[in-house]
Amino acid sequence: MINFRQPDVENFFQTFGIQTFTVNKEETQLVFSTNLNGKYNLWAMDLPNAFPYPLSFHNQSCSELAYDKQGRYILAVMDQDGDENGQIYAVPPKGGSLEPLRTHEGARHMGLNLSKDGERLYYTSTKEDQTYLKSYCYDLKEDAEKVIHEGKDAATYLAAKSPDEQAIVYVKHYANTYVLAFVKKDGQEVYLTPDREEQHTVSGVEFVSDHLIYFTTNYGEDFSYLARFNLEDESFEKVAAIEKEEFDDVYYDQSSNSLYIRAEKGVKDKLYQFDLKEEKLNGIDIPTTEIAGLKVADSGNLYLAGRTAVRPANIYMRKDGQWKQLTKYNVPGVKEEEMAEPELHTYKSFDGLEIEAQFFKAKPENSNGHVILWPHGGPQAAERATFRSLFQFLVYRGYSIFTPNFRGSTGYGLKFSKMVEGDWGHGPRLDNIEGLEYLFKKGLADRDKVLLMGGSYGGYMALLLHGRHADYFKAVVDIFGPCNLFSFIESVPEHWKPVMKQWVGDPVEDKEKLTEDSPIEYLDSMTKPMFVIQGAKDPRVVKAESDQIVEALKGKGREVKYLVLDDEGHGFSKKANEMRVYEEVLAFFDEYIK
Repeated sequence: MINFRQPDVENFFQTFGIQTFTVNKEETQLVFSTNLNGKYNLWAMDLPNAFPYPLSFHNQSCSELAYDKQGRYILAVMDQDGDENGQIYAVPPKGGSLEPLRTHEGARHMGLNLSKDGERLYYTSTKEDQTYLKSYCYDLKEDAEKVIHEGKDAATYLAAKSPDEQAIVYVKHYANTYVLAFVKKDGQEVYLTPDREEQHTVSGVEFVSDHLIYFTTNYGEDFSYLARFNLEDESFEKVAAIEKEEFDDVYYDQSSNSLYIRAEKGVKDKLYQFDLKEEKLNGIDIPTTEIAGLKVADSGNLYLAGRTAVRPANIYMRKDGQWKQLTKYNVPGVKEEEMAEPELHTYKSFDGLEIEAQFFKAKPENSNGHVILWPHGGPQAAERATFRSLFQFLVYRGYSIFTPNFRGSTGYGLKFSKMVEGDWGHGPRLDNIEGLEYLFKKGLADRDKVLLMGGSYGGYMALLLHGRHADYFKAVVDIFGPCNLFSFIESVPEHWKPVMKQWVGDPVEDKEKLTEDSPIEYLDSMTKPMFVIQGAKDPRVVKAESDQIVEALKGKGREVKYLVLDDEGHGFSKKANEMRVYEEVLAFFDEYIK
């Protein structure tokens, strides 16, 4: 009889990701960006077959894909080692070398939007205005380009165009919770919502005709809903909503004259279909807890990319009301039931505010008794019920993980999301501490067995919690987190800078608050072992942020391990780097739980 070894943490390293995808008009070829060879490249499957083959060998991340309706080419936006300066390339459907289409060194291109005949490309770029951006129309046939809009007082992005290409919707990003949209036609600009002064957001814009626009907004409400704007009479009206659910992305299905709407409810996504004639909203069952991408084919078939807490990213197709899984990504040698489904907990913070959190609990037979507090990134984001190999392999190794959606998180209404603005370091910090106290009271954690880890804003929070509440933690991991709010404000990408005053604070007006909330001010209290991880090409949290904290702590004789990834940005685009980081994080924690 053959005795097989039990799966170990290495199995969780061998999972693959899907960044974005597209499908051709005939639905005979599915194209997606995945890291099957250890680095992200374009792969394809000839439907209905489900065997992937490579299209490109660029070995770089892809943020957007668009398939020419005539089937002549595929457009891809790719950066270089995580620098987020996406350039636009063309790829033949049969695969091969990338043809640079719209490139500019040091600039980013985004928002691919092709005309129906595939001869005009609309997009937004930082190449001529890094702060407020410009939008362009590029004629592929004539190899000619023109500027169609220039941003003025906020970073301005192309959002949608009418079928006849005579009207275009743009969004102005004043802050994450203050995003206005306007339609531009015949040189005139008309805003989609009645009041520009009241802070609210607009997203998910979609034309269903040359004059009728549907979009999601929280104008006048706490949670976003579906709204309609008629360009002919410039009328706005609220159309559909679900109580305490955030409506977000909108997709038009011409075949059924309906819209598909992605909604967030706490840690999970939901999908609705809205019949435009009957104005009726129906829920659609989905095979995932997250919708990372959705495409509606001309036939009405749906293509969805998403994850669950125990299943990595996959692509699914819905036809005749039934979902079929097209990709087969999983954790090799580990069944879904062997992994941790998060428990959902709700607790009251220091001021009575209700906080929702997930608890990934290690199985009793594997548990080492330690809990890792994970403050999520963003901060105006949320920890969802989706797969993270980092979480699952740590749980498999015996660590439980606690992930609070502290104030400022998305999915809980506009007011909740705004609570972090100008208050990065007080309310959210105490929400995390109250979460630990909740675990102690419930007997889910021991006071002397808590570890701390976070990335991006979560890395910042890990540093701040270490500096102000070191007694709670045995060891700390910071993954590309800012340590000094003053230098962070100055070093972010140029098109972020207009939002920094509302989002983080003003260096002059809010000097006292920013000083109080900067982790670099609490070096004397940072006494626990620390591991700092940084991508050298990170454009969001630059390497100097991690350099600061590491050098300052080492100057005080503290124990700090520092890992810089020379070919990464704000994340891990290469499997070898991801595996190395996770292995070293595990070894670091294992050393300090003894």
